[in-house]
Amino acid sequence: MQHSDPWPEAPSLPPPPPLRLLVADDNPVVRAGLTALLSGRADTTVVAEATDGREAYEAAVRHRPDVILLDVRMPGVDGISALPHLVRLAPVMMLTYSHETETVREALRLGAGGYLVHGEFTTEQLVRAVRDVREGRPHVTPGATKALLSALRSSAPAHTEPQVPQFLGKNSPQVLSQLQSSMGQSVRSRFRLSTREAEIMDLIASGMTNQQIAAACFISEKTVKNHINRIFAKLQTATRSQAAAKWLGVA
Repeated sequence: MQHSDPWPEAPSLPPPPPLRLLVADDNPVVRAGLTALLSGRADTTVVAEATDGREAYEAAVRHRPDVILLDVRMPGVDGISALPHLVRLAPVMMLTYSHETETVREALRLGAGGYLVHGEFTTEQLVRAVRDVREGRPHVTPGATKALLSALRSSAPAHTEPQVPQFLGKNSPQVLSQLQSSMGQSVRSRFRLSTREAEIMDLIASGMTNQQIAAACFISEKTVKNHINRIFAKLQTATRSQAAAKWLGVA
C-alpha cells in the first residue's frame, strides 16, 4: 500500500513580472542604449520613450510605468519642470549627466526618488536603484552626493566665534578651548580616515541614515556598519553625534 507524501513539494512560484520603465531623454543614443540594456533583461522592460518632459507626461499617463527615468536638460519642457507632474504618476529616478548642486537639490526637493549621474554606476547598480526607488528607498550616486554636501557646507552660517552645538552641553571654557584648538587642524589628516571612511563620515555628518548611506555608496548596510565601527574607533567616539562634532571640528 502506497502512502501519499505528507510533505509534497511546493509548486515553484512564477518569477515576478518585469519592472515597466519609461525612459525620457532627448539624446537618441542614450535613449536607445538604455532601452536596449533594460529591455534585454528578464527583470526590466522599457514600455515607452520620450524626448522631453511633455512627451514623458503623456507617455506616463498612457502607459502607467512602474518607474520613470528622467533626464534633467531637454528641449521644450525640461526634466525639472516636468518632475512635479510626473511624481504624481510614478516614482521618478533622475538619470543624467548633470550634477550641479542646485539641480540635484531642486530635483530631490520636487520629489525625485533618486539621482544617478551617468558614468557612476553599473547596469546591475542601475537596476537595483530602480527597484529600490519603486519601493521608496532613495539612491544617489557619489557625484550628486558630493554636490549636496557642498551645498550643506556652504549654507552653514559663518561665525566669528566658534559655536558649540546643543548636543555638546554648556559652553564651558574647557569645551571652547577644545573647540578653538581643533578648528585650525586638518580633520582628515588628523583622524587618518581612508577615502571611503571620509566619504561615509561626510554622509553621517549630513544626517543620512545607514540605509541612505548604503544607497548613496552602492554598498550593503552591513558594510556601512563595519565602516562606521572603524570610524568610531579612529575618532574615539561612541555615537554619531559625537563623531559628527569631531569631524566638523566642533568638539
